[in-house]
This record gives sequence, structure tokens and C-alpha cells, in this order.
Amino acid sequence: MSPPVRVRFPPSPTGHLHVGSARTALFNWLFARHHGGVYVLRIEDTDRTRSTEESIESILEALRWLGLAWDEGPPAPGYRQTERFEIYGEHARRLVRSGQAYYCECPPEQLEAERKIAQQRGETFRYSGRCRDRGLAAGALRLRIPAEGETVVQDLIHGPVTFAHSQLDDWILVRRDSVPTYNFCVVVDDVTMGITHVIRGDDHLSNTPKQVLCYGALGYALPEFAHIPMIMGPDRTRLSKRHGATSVQAFRDAGILPEAMVNYLARLGWSHGDQEIFTRAELVEHFDLKHVGASSAVFDSTKLEWVSQHWLKAAAPARLAGELIPFIERAGLTPPRDRAWLGQVADTLRERAKTLVDMVEAGRFYFQAPKSWDPKSAATLFTGPGAERLALLIDRLAAEPRFEAQRLEALYRRLADELGLKLIDLAQLTRLAVTGGTASPPLFQVLALLGKEETLARLRVALRAANPPSEPSGADEPPARPPRGAARVD
Repeated sequence: MSPPVRVRFPPSPTGHLHVGSARTALFNWLFARHHGGVYVLRIEDTDRTRSTEESIESILEALRWLGLAWDEGPPAPGYRQTERFEIYGEHARRLVRSGQAYYCECPPEQLEAERKIAQQRGETFRYSGRCRDRGLAAGALRLRIPAEGETVVQDLIHGPVTFAHSQLDDWILVRRDSVPTYNFCVVVDDVTMGITHVIRGDDHLSNTPKQVLCYGALGYALPEFAHIPMIMGPDRTRLSKRHGATSVQAFRDAGILPEAMVNYLARLGWSHGDQEIFTRAELVEHFDLKHVGASSAVFDSTKLEWVSQHWLKAAAPARLAGELIPFIERAGLTPPRDRAWLGQVADTLRERAKTLVDMVEAGRFYFQAPKSWDPKSAATLFTGPGAERLALLIDRLAAEPRFEAQRLEALYRRLADELGLKLIDLAQLTRLAVTGGTASPPLFQVLALLGKEETLARLRVALRAANPPSEPSGADEPPARPPRGAARVD
């Protein structure tokens, strides 16, 4: 029987979690869940000049937001490379004793000069092996690479990939300052943590033959390898900040729901027929490596917004109410205390919105009366006839005992018939008055949610704008007449 599946996601804590790394984490998580295996999180923090505690917490926060809970990892001890130096030391000493590794005292300046010469010749730099047989007892520790032959990496996505030993050199396992290198730590960590499948970005494929030779030197069996193609920007270059948001937190802060982000990242390079929308359970059920493409995937912001819009529509209103609160606050608005009311508001906004940010911007009028109105629309609607209609609407709405969407629509239809108008004539006038523009969720739902008192207050402000008092021209001038029809009451 095959051993239980154990995979790992090993981020370097040098910044926020990049969406490319998040996709790698997701593929590992899905593979583990699909096979009933174990998902290990370990922190590769040997680069002490760039690794920070803040970055570690940021990465953990992003993984939690995505719902990628790890089975083993921090805060338990032993899952940070800086806590594992003794384990690396033991393996380094084993390689020295077996003759598979040797110490090198070549100064860095000399190696750099030789590297530049190789570059000028258009050649791959390869360490000369000057210290191979000197029997030194200190210095940087190097792995002996066979001078001839080749190493074949059996990759689950790319198939067999061959590397000639003539293109490899005796790479450094442990630096002069006793700090182990990335490739050495990865091998030791994966072996001692029982990792069965190494699923990572194909930018690591060039490191794999070095690691395969290290496994062999230590006498360990190889895990399975699967190298996922990189995520590209629209210009077919590696996705970076110049393409826009790239960190998980940036998309979270842009108002993308976590299930939308997971759905989109899963489809970025993996497919299951023509299906585009997946629940988490469906992803776990269907995910496999054989349907991960060998070509790079292109990050498409438009498609992400389409997926996001789907999940906004699918979310329960009560859930959206909770998600909206930080975005309302960030917009400089005060969130309502009534969470049920906010859920109803969210239900009116999500149909057209692509993100939570869109919802707040489209629904700003729910939380704050408009300070101004769309100028072009106001010039058309806030006229003499418009003022008369506003006055009539105020009277009718003030007399309405039940401020409900159905009853409000019936009221508007009756008044439109009386005045010989179309419903839209009164609706757009009201919409401008209460929201500041002429596009909003269904008007009568909006009025019902704003409530009678707030609706009337906004209509009265609009009436004053549509029918400003006349400037007095003399002491004997009669007072301004009220709008025609203002006294009509049914």
C-alpha cells in the first residue's frame, strides 16, 4: 500500500502572500483533502535579513482568510527552519562522513570573478572543484556532483525532464557562517516530515536535480514531484505589482469574497470539464494533478470579477452584512447597528456589484443622505414641474400609513395616472432626490428601507433645491407662491 499523502506549503516570510503562492498552497491543500492526507505548513525563514515576524503573521492571516487550514505547522514548534538547525547539522555531518560532501575555502570574491568570466563567455558557471580533494575541515560545505551523466526528474505535470551533470556544479549545502542553504534545508525538511508529494511552482524545477542528487547522497527515497506553471500577467510576463494587485490581502481589501478567490485560483491552470463555478466541496471532490496544465495561466481580472459577482449573489444577506461593515467604515461611513436591516440593504445591492467595495459605493446613499445631485439630471428634473411633483409626492407619502415597497409602488402608479405621466417620470425624480443619481436598486425597496421619515426629509431638501425662494425686489413684493398643486391632498 502507498503511504498516506503528505504535502507541504513552505512560504518564505519576506512579504505578503502572493496570489501565485496562494494558488500553490491551494493546490497542495486540495490534493491533501482529496486523498484524505495531511497538509503541512512550514516557514522557510533562514533568510534572516529579509524574514520578519510581521510577514509570518500576514501569511498565516491570508491562509486563514482563504480557508486553507493546515493539519501541522505553526504555532507548534519545529515548523520554522530557524528551529531546525540541529537537524540540518546532523545531516551535513553524515554527508561529510560518507564522503558525499567536502569543505571549500575558496573566497567569495574569487568565485564571483570566475562567475563573471563564465557569463562573458556565454557559459553556465560551474565550480571548478578546486577544494574537492583537499580534505579541509572547515569552510563552506559542498555536495559532490558526478562529473558525468544526467539526472532525470520524473514530473507529474511536465513528464520526464533531463538535466546533464555538466550543467550542474558542486553546490553549497552549508555556508561559511554555518547557515544551511535553501536546497539543503528543503531536502532535509521534506524527508524528516515524511512529505510524499512536492507540489510547487515550476520556477523551482531547476533546483530539483540538485535536490534529487542530495536525496541520493543521503540515501533517501524521492517524493513525487509536480511543478505548477507560473501565473502570468496579460502581457505574458510573470505576474507582478506592475500588473496591479498581487497579494491575497490586496484582493481581500478590494472586496473579493474568499470563496470567489479560491474558486478563481483553482481554475487558474486546472480544469474539470467546462465547469467554471465550484464550491469548496466540489473542488475537493474533483481536484487532481493530471488536469493541471503544463502551460502558464494568465491572470484575468475581468474573469475574477465575474466569479466574484457570482459569489456575491450566492451569499446569504446576513453573511454579506457582516462582510460589508469594514468596507462601510473604510468609506468614511457609519455602519448601522441593525444587522438585519443591513442584510436587506445588501440584498438590494449585490445583483449589480462585482465586489464589496462596489456594493458600498453603489449603496452609499443608504448610510448618508446625498450632499449633491447629479448636475445633468438635476438640471432636467429639478424644474418648476419637478417641484410641483415633489410637493405632491411629499403629501401623498406623508399620508401613507404603511411604508412598504408594494404599497409605495401602487401609490406612485395612482399619482402618475392622475397626472397623466409615466411611472418613470415620478420614479426618476424621486430616485435623484433620495440617492443623488438616477441609477439605484429597485426604487420602492430603497424607499421602504430608508423609511418614511428619512425619505420625506430627503424629498423636502430636493424640493427646496428645485423651488428656491425668489430674491425680494422690493418691500411691497408679495411672498413667493407655493408650487402649483402643493395643496392637493387625496
